[in-house]
Amino acid sequence: MSDSTASGESEEIAVGPPEEATPTVVMMCGIAGSGKTTYAQSLERRGYVRLSIDEAIWARFGRDAVEFDPEEYEDSKAAAEETLWDELVDLLKAGQPVVLDYSFWRRATRDRYKALIESHGRRWELIYLKANPETLRQRLGIRNMTHGANSVTVSGELLDRYLIGFEEPVDEGERTILQN
Repeated sequence: MSDSTASGESEEIAVGPPEEATPTVVMMCGIAGSGKTTYAQSLERRGYVRLSIDEAIWARFGRDAVEFDPEEYEDSKAAAEETLWDELVDLLKAGQPVVLDYSFWRRATRDRYKALIESHGRRWELIYLKANPETLRQRLGIRNMTHGANSVTVSGELLDRYLIGFEEPVDEGERTILQN
């Protein structure tokens, strides 16, 4: 069942303290520009270990996704995701609270991560940050003017492809937070 909440960009929403008996893995879900990294960083400040696909790619290759040709980017992303998967397994074994700063735009991917988390006796929370296309365009227009691991360039054309391909979570136990 979805729990919809209107939210401002800087609002910090309690998800569950990291000191719970069964640490939580928070799975961020949403299209580029929806606020996943901002939300994940707020949890990181509260003691969660943040795993970011964008930061993993940047650390490994030192450049923005837009600077790769599409096939090279997919290979780089797959390598970074494999590294993050291994890090997540280590953190699950250590009982650490984790926030996955990743788009989780396909249901099959969400299900695969949920199964991994549950196989380690941990609890997951799927946080879906939902924003309308105009809000995303405005945010990405600002973000595209900066450079760095958390400022991956997303063109209008790429955003359109993301909007078409995104599999919105429905009845997956998600908490939906509306972004405006």
